[in-house]
Amino acid sequence: MLNDDPLANILYIDLSKRTFKIEKRHDLFEKYMGGAGVATAILHEECPEDSDPLGPDNPIIFAVGPLTALFPLASKTVAMFKSPLTGNLGESHCGGRSAVAIRMAGYGAIVIKGSSDMPVYLSIDNNQVYFRDASSLWGMGNFATGRIIRENETGAGLRAIMRIGRAGENLVSYACVTSETYRHFGRLGLGAVFGSKKLKALVVSGKSSLPVSDIKTYKKIYEEVYKTAVDSPVMKKYHDLGTAENILPLNDFGGLPTRNLTEARFEGAEGISGETFAQHYLGRRLACSHCPIGCIHIAALREPYEDEPYFYKTSMISYDYEPLYSLGSMLGISNATDFLKIMDKVEAWGADAMSLGVILAWFTEAQQKGLIPEGETMGVRLEWGCVEEYIKAAGYIVSQPNDFYKALAKGVEHAASIYGGKEFALAFGGNEMPGYHTGPAAHIGALIGARHSHLDNGGYGVDQKTLINQEMKPQELVDTLITEESWRQILSSLVVCFFARGLFTPELVTSLLAVAGFDLSTDDLQRIGRDIYNEKYRFKIREGFDLDNLRIPERIFETPSPISWMNERYIKDALEYAQKTIVKEITTPDL
Repeated sequence: MLNDDPLANILYIDLSKRTFKIEKRHDLFEKYMGGAGVATAILHEECPEDSDPLGPDNPIIFAVGPLTALFPLASKTVAMFKSPLTGNLGESHCGGRSAVAIRMAGYGAIVIKGSSDMPVYLSIDNNQVYFRDASSLWGMGNFATGRIIRENETGAGLRAIMRIGRAGENLVSYACVTSETYRHFGRLGLGAVFGSKKLKALVVSGKSSLPVSDIKTYKKIYEEVYKTAVDSPVMKKYHDLGTAENILPLNDFGGLPTRNLTEARFEGAEGISGETFAQHYLGRRLACSHCPIGCIHIAALREPYEDEPYFYKTSMISYDYEPLYSLGSMLGISNATDFLKIMDKVEAWGADAMSLGVILAWFTEAQQKGLIPEGETMGVRLEWGCVEEYIKAAGYIVSQPNDFYKALAKGVEHAASIYGGKEFALAFGGNEMPGYHTGPAAHIGALIGARHSHLDNGGYGVDQKTLINQEMKPQELVDTLITEESWRQILSSLVVCFFARGLFTPELVTSLLAVAGFDLSTDDLQRIGRDIYNEKYRFKIREGFDLDNLRIPERIFETPSPISWMNERYIKDALEYAQKTIVKEITTPDL
């Protein structure tokens, strides 16, 4: 990397002592480039073994990459921490302005340790860190918090505000952190880690300039990347309908989880489809910094005030495929207005919509089967499609007024271990399932993925493009998924939006990195990607993760998927092979 590149700067902040320092770590960025790679290495350094995810020793790590603020679509921030949901590796990605703000503030990574004895928010303005009293903000929702901070902060340059709502304050183990109102560090509970540290928000402002090795080459490659992205049919799809475009194709394919995966097709899919939102609700499109696509779709919900029937309020609410699945088809909600009503509440509370929807779906079925004692629900009676009851139940999960709702706040795996219904508690590695019942690759990919996410290795795509036409041995499928996940470590270390993964080939990546001062071959990239993947698994195994002990929800075998030959033996064989392959590699030196 270039000697004058501020990417090597890591800002360390101690909330307990209210101190900060900056260290140059060329060693980490030269070895792992940035993003997920550097964040994983820092997690090993800063997170003691067996530490409490909600204790002061659990670090919050934000990292960006060498392409951030230089090229289009390199606009994600990686957050790394120990997850309060799974008790293991926590990793979440967020778009918006946060990545560019961190880079322009002069840092490649920010590490937050310790905990405050009172609510605070941090304001980072280039080389200064301010510890602000957040007592008056504690208890506020995401929207109000962002508005007040914007009014009070005067930092120059590009600014990002990352904050939590009541879910994070109340330590809901799948609470998220919201950035720029409509983007999130959504999965695995970063919001609860913020809350445990009494950290209400993080504000980053920056106006640095970035070095490049050859300005003429930089301009030429920039234009090529920009034009390729704008002309791409795939990226046009994301601009036109956003990820909500996936609802109808997945429903037609028979892979859309419905009513807690008792079905894989939803008769009400049209009502929550991307096409319906675009035609009747679309208010505006937004883009992350340095992105020409604009895949963020915002719906305008117009409702009358309860006591003033002739006066209306308009709420602007983001929608994407995953919330539409989890708070839509998974709950039997087929009306776009009803979806937007519950989504608006979830956004204000700051909970991960995907986890919350899966938990509410389990709650519905468990209650219908008589597993939940009547007095535990505080009068809530869930029925598929009844949005008002779902909003009431979600509010109780956030406030946790009794032991039942406290159990739900710790995830579906935990709740089912107390009340029963594990066979239909849809979690993989402790993380609530993503919205794909496409076949074995989707489920195996979520089980063996480092963060148990659909985006770890894109198994759902293997189902739809490959396995629908031909059977693959479980060992071959696992090798395919691990190879893809290893390459995605490069993309998440740059940090590139996964929507553009098809554009960022190894050859293009080496050219872009050369402009940023990195002399790497395509072979180097493949090696680094596998090294990062192995480092993640070293952390997971250190913290007690074992593929042999993973619970496989029985429901995935009860509800037919488009891949008719999927069965339990196939998935177990795949997990046995994955265990041997991964453990052998990370315990063999000099690989």
